[in-house]
Amino acid sequence: MRHLLSTRDLDRAAAIRLLDIAEDMADTQLREVKKLPTLRGKTVVNLFFEDSTRTRISFEAAAKRLSADVINFSAKGSSVSKGESLKDTAQTLQAIGADAVVIRHGASGAPRTLANSGWIDAGVLNAGDGTHEHPTQALLDAFTIRRRLRPGASRGAGLDGVKVTIVGDILHSRVARSNVWLLDTLGAEVTLVAPPTLLPVDLAAWPARILYDLDVAIDEGRPDVVMMLRIQTERMRDAFFPNPREYSRRWGLDDERLARLGPDSIVMHPGPMNRGLEISSRAADSAMSTVREQVSNGVSVRMAALYLLLSGNTEEGS
Repeated sequence: MRHLLSTRDLDRAAAIRLLDIAEDMADTQLREVKKLPTLRGKTVVNLFFEDSTRTRISFEAAAKRLSADVINFSAKGSSVSKGESLKDTAQTLQAIGADAVVIRHGASGAPRTLANSGWIDAGVLNAGDGTHEHPTQALLDAFTIRRRLRPGASRGAGLDGVKVTIVGDILHSRVARSNVWLLDTLGAEVTLVAPPTLLPVDLAAWPARILYDLDVAIDEGRPDVVMMLRIQTERMRDAFFPNPREYSRRWGLDDERLARLGPDSIVMHPGPMNRGLEISSRAADSAMSTVREQVSNGVSVRMAALYLLLSGNTEEGS
């Protein structure tokens, strides 16, 4: 795999292979000594132009558990804050011998620009670009769903027939975009639920059903998975809904809606959560919730992605 920029670049076989390798990585994390020598001598740079906690720490842990050398780069306090361009930053990383660059950037398309620019020879892994994509988040979500709903038969399996309902701020969510395409590739049935103002204009091209009523999605759709999304107020310049109380009443996963889910349904959230807005504390902390599992599984999935990026295997990928 040369780069990992978008879930749309993964066919079913490539996606399942990555999830299967993540299963192997997860098994190694149960051992007393979790570190593997796989990427010894390789240098991974975490290049974060946007703030992050879970994603950056997860990639750092993944690289270190594969014995790679890790350099963490934050735009704040760096030459970027003084006006340095992405090109100049990339050429600096090239000069220090980076083998892989994990990039999070506020501009949609920045990782692909870096990968195709010729400025750097390293493999590029998209850790979130603007409102475009977040492929490893979608992969860890699919990994979590597969482990919860297909226990004991995960390896080699897709998500055929699994009903996934994604709720909330679809418009600004790179997580939603990556998930829709990956889940469809793996055979899941995807439903999006949001107020009309929080849906993108290009939905006709998305492989998903669209609803505006969460109660209909729960009562008639009988979802196996309900994935709640954070309201991204930092990306909003207008009023997309009347007020937080009204949003929570109509589109939040509250205690009453939680009780109406099937006994084997699971509740997901990519974090960080706005408790009391898009999800109640009971829903976030219930036995149905996979929120903490998603964080833990993220390390295994990112170990798999870095392994495929740096192991020298070029059978598939961008």
